[in-house]
Amino acid sequence: MACKCGSERIANILGHCIDECCIRLGNFEDMNYVPDDMEIGGGDDLEFSYCLDCGKIQGEFPVQKTKLEKKRDKK
Repeated sequence: MACKCGSERIANILGHCIDECCIRLGNFEDMNYVPDDMEIGGGDDLEFSYCLDCGKIQGEFPVQKTKLEKKRDKK
């Protein structure tokens, strides 16, 4: 896999959370499962790749408005 910048230096990050992770959007903070609509994994698992040259997270972007953003906007 190559990054859009052309680099082949892609790091694959895998992590397992026990029930919850913390995500902040500005001043809004949420403790919950890993969201499945942010290109970072889902459920108990973090899984994403990023380029070691340009720092961009790999995936399909932009993402639609996420469930977390909708939750934040209701508050």
